[in-house]
Amino acid sequence: MPPKQRAAALKTAPRSSRTRKTEERPAAPRARNQRNGSARPKAGARQRNSKAVAASSSDSAPEDDDDAFVLKSDGDDAEEEEQELDSDALDDDDEAAKKKKTSRKRSQGRSPQKDTPARKRRRKGEEGEEDEDFSAVDLKEGQEVVGRVVQAPKSGRVPPGQISQNTFDFLAELRKPECNDREWFKLHEPVFRLAETEWKDFVDKFTDAITAVDPQVPPLPSKDVIYRIYRDVRFSHDKTPYKPNMSATFSRSGRKGIFAGFQPGGQSLVAAGSWCPGKNELATIRSHIQHDSRRLRRIISAPRFIKYFGEPKKGKRQNIFGRDDELKVAPKGIDKDHKDIDLLKCRSFVVAHQFRDDEVLQPDFIDTVCDVVRAMRPLVHCLNDYMTVGVGEDEPGSDEEGPEGDEEDGDEED
Repeated sequence: MPPKQRAAALKTAPRSSRTRKTEERPAAPRARNQRNGSARPKAGARQRNSKAVAASSSDSAPEDDDDAFVLKSDGDDAEEEEQELDSDALDDDDEAAKKKKTSRKRSQGRSPQKDTPARKRRRKGEEGEEDEDFSAVDLKEGQEVVGRVVQAPKSGRVPPGQISQNTFDFLAELRKPECNDREWFKLHEPVFRLAETEWKDFVDKFTDAITAVDPQVPPLPSKDVIYRIYRDVRFSHDKTPYKPNMSATFSRSGRKGIFAGFQPGGQSLVAAGSWCPGKNELATIRSHIQHDSRRLRRIISAPRFIKYFGEPKKGKRQNIFGRDDELKVAPKGIDKDHKDIDLLKCRSFVVAHQFRDDEVLQPDFIDTVCDVVRAMRPLVHCLNDYMTVGVGEDEPGSDEEGPEGDEEDGDEED
């Protein structure tokens, strides 16, 4: 072979051998990548694959099918890269990221719900602390079981006109903050209806008794003198919806005058008088006291009155003195050295007598209340006259129901 041809052959042979090695070299790493579960080859390997494809394309046919398989994988990778760089795909990802970020901000900015008593009880039920099975309840769409209705007690009931321990127990539960809500009240409505019936029967019998003691009180039906148990919470800081007591008022005009209410814990009471009268009414009462205070003095100093309401002395809450709204100084236009300055400083003319729980539960409790009403009746009549009769127009017989007459009635009963 001539030297020039031999040199050309020597130059060509290494080039072709290198080309074959380049074609065969990517196959082994690709196989390893497939066996090892590798997702994508390295960038350098992809570039070598491209060179191998270019080199083998100059030949008549590829020596191995692995190169075709690698090309397919590379093409898929290229398509994925093109899809990742596609503007529509980027917009979709941005929108999804924005929605996720917005929902996260909303959840972070939302104020936590107030942990109400009803929600606490519902959470206890979810935690399994209340073992209730409501699987047999047929619920309609949008309905849920909140609890089991408590039926009215069958034992401990009393005849009409008396108050039972069941009613005291219901009011004692209602005083608890976790029970004074609409959900608890709804579940205990049968118990409330029993207590309400007892109170109405008591008021009906007490109305008959009080009209015999005080003829000025008309025999009104119980619905006209009983206060509802529902509180007006519109202008109150205390948002509990129910009163923990039951009450009624008896007088010539309905819900004014003698007040009776019972509440567990020794807070049952009967009261009478004028509580925070209006500006004109208060001025009229003070005008009568300035004109002649003897009638009012006799009433609040009577032995029977003192027995139930205390001595007529200032300093503590007793008799008609010691109320929170009592003035510290003399009223405007009145001399501070006036002889009746203690009476003129009063803004409310009210007396009250409290009863123990065991007294309320007694069968003759109505008779006990009537004894107190006899003692307070002269004060109620005196205040009614002050607010309806002009100053100096008192009739000679205006004191016929005064303390002397009450003492005579009391002596007959003792």
